[in-house]
This record gives sequence, structure tokens and C-alpha cells, in this order.
Amino acid sequence: MNNTKNFLNGIQINPLSFVDEGVENCIDNLKNRFHINSIFVCTVSWLALKIGRSMSYEYDGWPDHGVSKPIDLKGGAYFRPNKAYYNQTLIKDFYTKDKLFSDADILNDIIECARKYDVKVYIELMEPFFKYDGHGSIQNVEIPNIVNCLETDLLGRISGEPSTFNKDYRNWIKAIIEDQCKSYEIDGVMWCNERCSPLDQLIQGIVPTDFSTDFENYAATKNIDVNKVKESFLKVIKIIKSSNNLTFVEFINLILYNPEILIWEKLWLENNKNLDKELYGLVKWINSDIEFGLNIWNRNHFSPLRKAQWPWDEVVDYCDWVKPITYQHQGGSIYTKEIDFWNKNIFRYDNDKILGFFNEILNFETTNWDSLIEKGLDPDNYVFNQCMETVNGVNNKIPVYMGIGVDAPSYNPIQAKCTPKIVYQSVKNSCKAGASGIIYSPNYNFMKFKNLDGSVKALKELNLL
Repeated sequence: MNNTKNFLNGIQINPLSFVDEGVENCIDNLKNRFHINSIFVCTVSWLALKIGRSMSYEYDGWPDHGVSKPIDLKGGAYFRPNKAYYNQTLIKDFYTKDKLFSDADILNDIIECARKYDVKVYIELMEPFFKYDGHGSIQNVEIPNIVNCLETDLLGRISGEPSTFNKDYRNWIKAIIEDQCKSYEIDGVMWCNERCSPLDQLIQGIVPTDFSTDFENYAATKNIDVNKVKESFLKVIKIIKSSNNLTFVEFINLILYNPEILIWEKLWLENNKNLDKELYGLVKWINSDIEFGLNIWNRNHFSPLRKAQWPWDEVVDYCDWVKPITYQHQGGSIYTKEIDFWNKNIFRYDNDKILGFFNEILNFETTNWDSLIEKGLDPDNYVFNQCMETVNGVNNKIPVYMGIGVDAPSYNPIQAKCTPKIVYQSVKNSCKAGASGIIYSPNYNFMKFKNLDGSVKALKELNLL
């Protein structure tokens, strides 16, 4: 349940905003205009969505604050890494090469100023850090030998993302968290895990991973025949590609009669979840007072596969709170993309027919297919239901901080736009469903103040300010 004293009113923000607007001016405005009491600062990324200015100014226009000009960033760490923590990984030199930050310890400056305003500071980290489709990836990742950490796909090709099972990469993630928890007086860590499983990749029409040497060797210790796994994947992919359309039953039949795919899926999924668990344990070992929260991908409620794989009741054992992503105005674009994965790569049903099927099994109410991107998702249904499902799913054992979309980037000119009313309705519905706080997302540098003002109106009406 929400209450005035403990209600978290947070916002995701990147270090560039503090450079563009000034640290004190930025925090003062967040505190006094929008009553923000917690900021979530992205400290490591090579993605414009996390560290840059607006990715979609051509469609959305520029925000009414900050610098209205594109910027070419190199990415990296936006805190000062202490070399002592990186002896167990080949990733060592990754402080940003962006000249704007060359003479600063911006995270330290942010924390010092935030303390004066009684604002909590959390670091925000999202994996994948590099080459993430739709997130404004910086193409030239200036880390020597990072290629030695990359996954191998089913066909034996070096893939586009580091393997989370690679020792150097996994140790690096642990090191950047240990470093920041020990070197800075932060209040918490918000961790976001947005990796696609092998079966998920198959559904998306992507050649599945992870068939890196490290992962294959680990599979062998579990008596898994990797060659049979590969044969099953190749067989199923061939059948799917040669068929004009499969029925739902035929697809399930294919997977069940090639059980090596499910064995590989389960192994991958366990490894992926174990990373989250390890990071939670690491943070608590360093300092039990530092919070560890999970920023939960919206595909976890848009994809029936992921919804089945990531039940809410599991996470209460390895986080202090959860933040479900609900970007309502952008939601129509993401939802149609998710359904298209299934419908274009496997089923090929009528769009409105499969939309109705997805709505039924995922507990959504939407407009018809042709207007879904343009109208987005209704906060009264979408945000309320997702918050209620989460609160019930964690059984009130941990707080739920709703990730409310404010000016999440547009992917095309017809996508629904954020408005003060949408933000107002989203906050009201979150609190009605039992949220213990709000985190405005994905990036302050994209947000229009007039839209954020909708949150203030809602919180005042709810007597939370």
C-alpha cells in the first residue's frame, strides 16, 4: 500500500542531463517542481536511450528543457572506475571517452548535491549494455578484446552480444556493481535484464544463441548433448521456414517432439536468472542497507513465453522491490511488434484474430489492430491491470514501483504521443492498484515538463505530496 511518508517518487536520468542543465539546477527543479525524492542515474551504457538526448526528436520534437541538439556520444562508464576491482576481467579501460566528462566525477557531484536536497541516488544498469536494437546503439564500442566475450550462434558465427556465461563479462558486471557500491554513497542499484532466450530468438526469426564455448562446456557437465540440441534447433527452423503457416498445435508439437530445445531453454533461463540472484547477493554482502531493485522488461507481460518464464513470486527472493515497465503511449508499438514475431515467423493468422487471442491470455483490452499503434494502450486498463497483477504476484512481500512512461521515444510518426493526461491517469491507476511508488521512465532527457506536470496533479489529488 502507498502512503505519503514512504511513497517513492522517482525518475530515470542520465549524467548528460546534469552536464546540460547543471547539477544543482537539475536536482533543484526535480525536487521543487516535480517533488522527486529518488533519482536513478544510468552509470554504464553504450545506448543513446540510456545516456543521450532525444532519439526521436524528428517525431516528438525536443523537450522543453536541456539542450535541443543531437549529440554523438561514445558511451562507457559515467563514474570513475577503481582499477582494483577489475583484476578478474579483461574489461578494464571503459571510462567514457566523451570530453564532456573528462575532468569530472559526475556521479560524486550528483550524490553530494542530492544529499543537500534529501534526494536518494540509485545507480541504474541495463543489460545488454551494447548493440541493442531500437535503443540507439553506439556502433564503435571502444573496449579492447571485448570480442572475446561475445556469444556464438547456432551456426557457429560470432554474435552481437557478450555471453552472460562468459567469465570475463560476468566478472565485469559484478565488478562495476561492487566498485560503485563501495566507492560511492549510493542508496541502491536498479538492475534491468533484457536478454532474449534461445526459444524467444527462434520465435523472433533470429538464429538462436548462446553456443559459446563456455556455455557448451557447462552444458556438457549437465550431460546435455550439444550436437543433438543444435540438430533439433536446425530441424525446427527448417520446418518453420518451409511452411507457409503453422497452427498453434503444430508449433507446440514441433517443440515437444524436439525436447532438446526445451532442455537448452531451461539451462539458459536458469543461468540468466542466476545472474540476477548473484548480483542481489553481491550487493547485500557489501552493504545490506543498499537496496537492490529489478527493472522488469515490458516484454515480460507482452510475451506469453516470457510471462510464463518469469513469474512474479520468484523474484521476491532476490530483490527489495520491482519496477514493471509500462510505457502506455509507446505500448501499442511494442505490443504489435511482439505479436508480429509470432504471426509473421510462425502462425500468419489474421491480425485482429491473433490480437484477440493475445489479449485474452495476457489480460489486455485494446483497440483494433489497425489503430493500436496510433492510440496506444489505455492507462485505465493497461497500467492498472499490470500494477494489480504485480502487487498480487509478489503477494505484497516487496514494494512495487510502477515504471510510468513519460515521452518514451516514438518509432514512427503515427505512434501515440505522451500527454499530461496520460501521465496523470497512469499515476492515479498505479496508486489505485496498490503501487508503493512511481519511477518516471525511460529518460528525463527525453521528457517534456508539461507532461511530467501531470504526475504532480495526480499526486496532489491522492494526498501524496
